[in-house]
Amino acid sequence: MTGPPADAAELLERALGYTTVSLGLVRPDLLSRPTPCAGWDLGALLRHLNDSLLALLEATDTGRVAVPSSAADEAGGDADPVGTLRWRARTLLARCAAGSGPDVVAVGERWLAARTVAATGALEIAVHGWDVARACGADRPLPSSFARRLLEVSNLLVDDGDRPARFAPPLPVHDGGGVDVRLLAFLGRATAQGVAPGTRR
Repeated sequence: MTGPPADAAELLERALGYTTVSLGLVRPDLLSRPTPCAGWDLGALLRHLNDSLLALLEATDTGRVAVPSSAADEAGGDADPVGTLRWRARTLLARCAAGSGPDVVAVGERWLAARTVAATGALEIAVHGWDVARACGADRPLPSSFARRLLEVSNLLVDDGDRPARFAPPLPVHDGGGVDVRLLAFLGRATAQGVAPGTRR
């Protein structure tokens, strides 16, 4: 793969649908639970997801992603992070269905193809949807066909420069590990299939 994936919008829709189901597992008493993202509890992960969805909404609207406010993060976000996430997911799904929006997006000083931004968002949102479920004590494997496609695009979207800031180093997978296990291991996440634990997001 040498260019932005043509099915980026579809991948983003599937990621939003998968993660919305995971959000249904969240309860207020679980927000202090640890997550597969080292150093983040569930509340921090939900704030990060909200920031990610806000960035995607900006990308599909103005074509420019603003620098996130660290002050807002330190303030702890809103009182209903799951409600905000669901609203943002619905809005983003509607924009995906409409098929409108800019072809290129400014992210900081860089200009990226909108499909690259959408595919990156799909990868992050789907994997964090898995993180949310695990933090809530549930095992929600990513559907095989979806995980296979995300694994393909992850080889385009994730490189050494993304580690360890965005993702931990890839983990070894035992023989016979499913495609969902291979995807998560590539992004530094351990599963129940005997993968060694990761260290970062």
